[in-house]
Amino acid sequence: MRRTTQTSTRWQDNYWSTLAKGNRVAAMTRPKLEQAMDSLPTANPKLTQFFRQWLETFAGYVREVDYAAARPLFHPDVLAFGTHNDVIPGLDKWVATQWDKVWPKTTDFRFVLEQTSILASPDCLMAIVIAPWTSTGYHPDGQPFPRPGRATMVFSKNADGWLCVHSHMSLNRGVPQTSHANRPVKA
Repeated sequence: MRRTTQTSTRWQDNYWSTLAKGNRVAAMTRPKLEQAMDSLPTANPKLTQFFRQWLETFAGYVREVDYAAARPLFHPDVLAFGTHNDVIPGLDKWVATQWDKVWPKTTDFRFVLEQTSILASPDCLMAIVIAPWTSTGYHPDGQPFPRPGRATMVFSKNADGWLCVHSHMSLNRGVPQTSHANRPVKA
């Protein structure tokens, strides 16, 4: 599906008109007033189903605090960041700086699949998953609080299948940063 957008404003028209008087090249390269824009490259149904299942699988590992099971879903050199982290290079560092501080401290982690968007490159070798999520956090006194957030994950496909190569997971605004549960890590 294509849609048309108006890209010219009065100041742009005046700018190009002024340039045209003294610069023939500028007048000839003036952008068209309307541009056709393609729709977002949404994933096909088979790929969409695959990534919805991937999200369910990963969320289950988070709920179980099962690092060993979750690791193979990610490239060893994954680039990640969260709400207040700069780029975290590599899976081991990401586990130490984010997973260790979140997974054992929260419960009920789930992606909101009905609000998830999945995009894919035309050759289906790269995909982007944009998904809100929910979880439960805990105040120091043990009282639970809603802990929603959102994630963007970039995937690359190779001969072995799909691996997440970038993850950005962050809390929604106003959600307490620290949670105080203390669940054991499986691996």
